[in-house]
Amino acid sequence: MHFILLAYLLLAGNLFYPIRSVDGAKILAAYSFPGKSHYMMHKTLVRELIENGHQVTMITARSLESENLGSNYTEILIEPVYDFWHDVKLDFGALHLFELTRLRNTDFVKMLDIIGVKTTEHALKQPKVQALIHAKQTEGVFDLFMAEQFYQEALLPLARVYKVPVVTTSTLAYENHMSQIMGLITPWSFVPHGFLPFTDRMSFWERLRNSYTSLHEDLYRLLVYFPKMDAVAQEFFGPVLGEVPKVRQLEKETSVMLLNSHAPLTTARPTVDAFVSVGGMHIYPPKALPEDLQQFLDEAKEGAIYFSLGSNVQSKDMPPEMLQLFLQVFGSLRQRVLWKFEDESVSKLPENVMVRKWLPQADILAHRNIKVFITHGGLFGTQEGVHYAVPLLGFPIYSDQHLNMNKAVWGGYAISLHFQSITEEILRHSLDQLLHNATYKENIQRVSNIFRDRPMEARKTAIYWIEYVIRHRGAPHMRSAGLDLNWFQFYLLDVIAFVAFIPVAGILILRLVIKLLWDNVKKTKKAKKH
Repeated sequence: MHFILLAYLLLAGNLFYPIRSVDGAKILAAYSFPGKSHYMMHKTLVRELIENGHQVTMITARSLESENLGSNYTEILIEPVYDFWHDVKLDFGALHLFELTRLRNTDFVKMLDIIGVKTTEHALKQPKVQALIHAKQTEGVFDLFMAEQFYQEALLPLARVYKVPVVTTSTLAYENHMSQIMGLITPWSFVPHGFLPFTDRMSFWERLRNSYTSLHEDLYRLLVYFPKMDAVAQEFFGPVLGEVPKVRQLEKETSVMLLNSHAPLTTARPTVDAFVSVGGMHIYPPKALPEDLQQFLDEAKEGAIYFSLGSNVQSKDMPPEMLQLFLQVFGSLRQRVLWKFEDESVSKLPENVMVRKWLPQADILAHRNIKVFITHGGLFGTQEGVHYAVPLLGFPIYSDQHLNMNKAVWGGYAISLHFQSITEEILRHSLDQLLHNATYKENIQRVSNIFRDRPMEARKTAIYWIEYVIRHRGAPHMRSAGLDLNWFQFYLLDVIAFVAFIPVAGILILRLVIKLLWDNVKKTKKAKKH
């Protein structure tokens, strides 16, 4: 009887409160930043959307033609690819990216300004993008606009042109300034800035530096960066929209932000439902390795080390003396070394070392014989190492890599070295620790279990929230009221001023009353004398 009643209630609930499905939504995506690693998240998301029956029109700096996405995918390719690293090296006087280790945190903020403004301008100048902006028919063409939350804000007016809600994706996970987009306060007391090598357990001096860096970035964005992006947005969208809203305002119209992040690889912090963690969504079940790689790793009786510095920092640009140092140490090991090295004609390569221009990283890390992952500390690679429980040896070069590696060191599953300070002794000792000290493996296995323990798989989570925004037409009910407050209201400065005013006013009134009484007493005494 109870079962029948429960079934009736569930059926009645579905009848009276139907959930509208999202079938074949038309989505416009603008992923114009040409960083190769960023497309690990972009192409995964686009593929999942198409497999779920949606149509995607994508403005992209990297073609996804090889993905064979079918007729539901339309590509607007940005050509040629903008060489932003040329601008960075020119502006900071660096011969290669290994020299970026000497940059200050304020330099990284400036670097992102340079690459953000120029790559966005390059995208908006494209004839096909111009045609999209100036299209005569804009009503009902798209159901959603998606963009990368990475210094591309001048593309956000596309959502105004087509009158659709916005979902953004962040390949860098959390950044402190994101809280302002969602109407939150990020406590600098325990939330480290993304460019600093701190954890959420900071000393006084670390909190002081964290506050300075966070404040500097906020002011730089407000006074320098945003005006540049506003000018770009006005130049390209002004003829269509007239007065284009400020990009700070457009950012605040974001319905949901998909973050390349997940516990425990990020620090706990205040959040809202609109921040959705989908870190690791690019990691699929491992595929079979090419025969030569499979044999090389299968026959590694003492285990193997995988070495890759990602898609931006290339091992072939390593200073010759550092290259010889690595080869010397690797050649003395009992383990085999598989190295992503962009120039396969390395002279005097030790017998236990194999180099390839490109390697299927995640599939390699899934191999049972991989014992250590040598990495630059990029977020995608760090997630893959954690997912497959491989201890890390990191050489962070720039940006969030320092934070990622420091978090890993604090978690007890990595060793982080300053690239310019590496010696044979330091490298050998670090590898020896990671290979033979079981604590590192135990710690990363524990962290891996947490990282993979989720109520819903990451790709499904992303699709659910994208469809949720479409279903609920922007989901305005999720919007924080903090976005509508003035800055002095948001930070409770008016309340603080009022509370501070009460005792001050009370003291002043009391002084006035005492003075009046005293004056009255003196007048009375004077009158009695006369």
